[in-house]
Amino acid sequence: MNYCLKEEVVKFSISSMAKIPSLCKMVEIIHKLRSRLTNLALSHKFNNTSMRNNFSHIQNEVGQSLIELLIVIGLLAILLPAITAGLITSREGKPQQERRIHAAQLMKESQEVMRSIREASWSNIETNGTYHPTQNGTAWTLTAGPEVIDGLMTRQIEIEDVQRDGNNQIVTSSGSVDPSTKKITTTLSWNVPIITSTSSTMYLTRYLDNTTYIQTTEAEFNAGTLSDVIVTNTAGGEVTLGSGGSGSWCAPSLAITALDLPKSGVANAVTAIEGEAFAATGDNASGVALADITISNANPPIASVRGTFDGYKTNDVFGESNYAYIATDNNSKEIVIIDLTTSPYVESGYVNTPGTSDATGVFVVGNTGYVTAGNKLYNFDLSSKSGSRPLSDADGVYVSLFGTAGELYVVGNYAYVTIGTYALRELVIVDVSNPTNMQVVGWADVNGEAGQGVFVNSSGTRAYLATSSSTSKAEFFIIDIASKSGSRPIISSYDANGMNPKGITVVTGNKAILVGTGGEEYQVINIAVENTPSRCGGIEIDTGVQEISSVLEVDGDAYSYIVTGDVSAEFKIIAGGPGGTYSASGIYESSTFDVGYSTAFNRIIPTFVKPTNTDIQLQVAIADALVDSCDGVTYEFVGPDGTSGSFYTTDDVISFNNDGMGYENPAHCFRYRVYLSTSDSSATPIFEALSVNYSP
Repeated sequence: MNYCLKEEVVKFSISSMAKIPSLCKMVEIIHKLRSRLTNLALSHKFNNTSMRNNFSHIQNEVGQSLIELLIVIGLLAILLPAITAGLITSREGKPQQERRIHAAQLMKESQEVMRSIREASWSNIETNGTYHPTQNGTAWTLTAGPEVIDGLMTRQIEIEDVQRDGNNQIVTSSGSVDPSTKKITTTLSWNVPIITSTSSTMYLTRYLDNTTYIQTTEAEFNAGTLSDVIVTNTAGGEVTLGSGGSGSWCAPSLAITALDLPKSGVANAVTAIEGEAFAATGDNASGVALADITISNANPPIASVRGTFDGYKTNDVFGESNYAYIATDNNSKEIVIIDLTTSPYVESGYVNTPGTSDATGVFVVGNTGYVTAGNKLYNFDLSSKSGSRPLSDADGVYVSLFGTAGELYVVGNYAYVTIGTYALRELVIVDVSNPTNMQVVGWADVNGEAGQGVFVNSSGTRAYLATSSSTSKAEFFIIDIASKSGSRPIISSYDANGMNPKGITVVTGNKAILVGTGGEEYQVINIAVENTPSRCGGIEIDTGVQEISSVLEVDGDAYSYIVTGDVSAEFKIIAGGPGGTYSASGIYESSTFDVGYSTAFNRIIPTFVKPTNTDIQLQVAIADALVDSCDGVTYEFVGPDGTSGSFYTTDDVISFNNDGMGYENPAHCFRYRVYLSTSDSSATPIFEALSVNYSP
């Protein structure tokens, strides 16, 4: 009889199947054993000998069957628990799978619901705690505590603070609480058919609904508080240091009464100090060698000739309060020192350079004078102004092999010399720190034309060079002289557009003025962004401009002085600007931006121009409102690290603080300060705009 018609298949897991002997196999083995014993008894005679043999045979058969039985029992002992677990798993697997699928759906729903609640208002998730979502019409809200769904599954959403370290990375401890980020943990659990819990974590921030507040117009800046700064409208609205003057450099005017210099000579040189200008009209024999001009401190100023000195043909002039120095074509007195304390003015001393070359340029610093003649630079002792003044470096220093040394400018331990005709290098830098052994250390090669004028900023980091007109190249160059050695790089250039330049100066407010003959003879160049100098104003002076000098007065007035080819009004004064009392430092404080509710201010993005030798820094102040108003609020200004000792110098994150005192963020009321400073009277930083990013 066949007691086992098939093998039963038991499912142990989702991924594996096992075939095992069923219980009927055991019954079949026992039945075979019993049948065999019966057959043996019936088929043999029971004599002693055969009985013993048969019994021995039966013993062998029974022993074998017992071994088989023990093997089956052992297998059952091992496999029966697995069979039982498999049967249970098979029975409960489908309900558990259904719970997991439902949990995954609820988890996804919870995440979308939390995003929706955040988008409605950050205040909806500001408070830490355990919640569950509740639908109110088409909107979702959070209700405190967990919820039980269909009596089977529990859902809870936990809201927690997030900490960040100094690198703005999320950390679990020892960081600062980020009020604009929340940790959201959703947990789903059930007990039937198997105790199970699953969770998911996400982070939500305010930044999805970022908003920007911008200040950039003249009207917006004028609503703030100005301390030694002014608001201009060169490009829609800017804040700069007070640059002095009652006019505007970019809108020059000849409204101030001009002065007719004595005699009818052609004026060719001018230099100035506060209240006094020195003009040379000795370009030919018809003019005086020197005209000393006083300039009143009135508005507008009034110029008058204080005295003159004659007897030489003058090529250049330098003036101090009691002495003037003229460069002449006299071969025994290339430099003549004029005493201005006597009446009439008299010659006090002179300098005789080697050779027969005329003097072309003169400059004085303290007790040392400098003169260019031929292709050399010489220095001379001015510890006394009387008699023949000795050369300190008797042989001078060659500044060019073929070109002619021209105008010069001295700052610190270096002299900057323009090279005229046949110039291979239009500007040469000479180390004058050792008066007895001057050395050429650097140069600039710009366009192959003759160098006509040079101006150097007070820190000795920039040289502004004017050359003769070129048909194919620029005539104005900004040169990097931070290092003095070797070939100095050109930062940028400017095309004078038909003018043949004669002179150059740099004035307050990041402006350079180029003068000459032909084209537009008086051109104002905006050099705030020195990589891209651009014209911002000018005047047509058809008689031509031969030279220019500029002055910033102690009371803040700023002027340029020019000498022209107008034989009846050679000396002219042009008022500069953009106005305001000149200051080397100042502060701008913005008006209050009241958001109307507590919000997180995330980042500031300032826009400004910072020329060489200037600086610009910012701080922000954020405060809680007083009875929903920013009136009467006290502001504490801080930098990016949240302290009053730090400053923003570029766009950066705004620090958070929610301790309820002083500086707060998130909060209602926002202000910022801009700190401007300069170590160069001709340069000022320019603050153009501020954007602040905040999250409602």
